[in-house]
Amino acid sequence: MAATQYNARDCVFQIENPASPGTWVDIGAGRDGIMTFSVGRKTESTDMTDFASGGQEESQVMQRGKTLKLEGKRLKDVATGVLDAGQQLVETLADQVGDASWGRVRFASPGDTTYAVWTATAEMGEEGGGNNDKVSWSVTFTRSGAATTLPRP
Repeated sequence: MAATQYNARDCVFQIENPASPGTWVDIGAGRDGIMTFSVGRKTESTDMTDFASGGQEESQVMQRGKTLKLEGKRLKDVATGVLDAGQQLVETLADQVGDASWGRVRFASPGDTTYAVWTATAEMGEEGGGNNDKVSWSVTFTRSGAATTLPRP
């Protein structure tokens, strides 16, 4: 089959429950709370220019990193006050420091046979809304180390 476009809404994002390793929880109730996502890439290079460079810049990439940003709506049971399980795990991770600030997230696109798995830190974005809005929610995960994979059922 030829490569074709696919729907962003069909991508899956999950966080591992640290209290139950190997248990993955949908972030935003299985996409209900996620409206956009973006994967960012960053590099850090070192300057290698010297007198023999003839006035031309020379550099070498020394480090590569990635981020995953999820944006959408905050999901809460207004009768009980209980937040969406995945969003709650994300917010708890975002409050941690030191070794506890690392958690695992995984995500996949339609047709993927594996999940991309990251050990990552989480930083919450702003939350809010106006008179006629639903409350917004966002997080940026910053990968720590290389990505791994897990089979996708």
